[in-house]
Amino acid sequence: MLAVRNIFVSIKNINPLRMTTAFASTLSSPKEEKIKVGKYEINYIKVGQGSHNILCAPGALGSIWTDFKPQVDGIDREKFSLVVWDPPGFGKSMPPERNFSIDFYEKDADIAFEFMKELNIPKFSLLGWSDGGITSMILAAKYPDAVNKLVIWGANSFILPKELEGYKKIRDVNSWSKRMKEPMIELYGEERFTNYWAKWVDTMEELFKAKDGNICSELLKNIKCQTLIIHGEKDPLVDGVHVSHLHTHISGSRIHLYPEGKHNVHIRYADDFNKRVQDFLLLQ
Repeated sequence: MLAVRNIFVSIKNINPLRMTTAFASTLSSPKEEKIKVGKYEINYIKVGQGSHNILCAPGALGSIWTDFKPQVDGIDREKFSLVVWDPPGFGKSMPPERNFSIDFYEKDADIAFEFMKELNIPKFSLLGWSDGGITSMILAAKYPDAVNKLVIWGANSFILPKELEGYKKIRDVNSWSKRMKEPMIELYGEERFTNYWAKWVDTMEELFKAKDGNICSELLKNIKCQTLIIHGEKDPLVDGVHVSHLHTHISGSRIHLYPEGKHNVHIRYADDFNKRVQDFLLLQ
């Protein structure tokens, strides 16, 4: 599982997207809005006027702008309508604060489904990174009629023992570099960020013990939509075994690998990533 992977995204890795003058001229700063879903006030943006709807799901502790700025800026807004949310208790989708229970992935999937219903978007594709990829897989499995296509990267359906040990080694954010910490401190403040991350790691350990490392492997067979699995082969957080496992158990899925990619391939390779994803989504 994965995790805070969003935290490992460096602004230095975000290269300006090359867009046509005509397309660039249509861009404007998206307005963040809020909508009530259960007990949460969900913060989100919506851009584009296309007929193909997309929901982007951020990683652990992630938000609209920490995780999906290259996609917000780079998506073809004539062909797609892109929704990006701050998951419940993350970003600006609070109060209430995040509830770190071992079933939070399924809860997020249920809330995401209800969120899109509130936006009157009954059918959509999913772009899920890291923890958001897990949420997206569960949503696609539980609500197949709502999901058009699924794209996931930096995601897994179970936790390896060595991955859990890796999380525990970085539980104390004082061991992080300034570059890694700054985006999260800016988003949450130092105290909340420190507490959130520690709770996330602790929850991973609880989940590992309670379910022998399983997150959602039993649900993969229920994913019926076309699925693209993307992976950076040098991802330090998600082992390559997860790619073959997902590909084997999600019927008809396809894979694209970035040989030099790490966890944040959608940021490091934003132009190529956006083109591949859009081509896949438009494929009949």
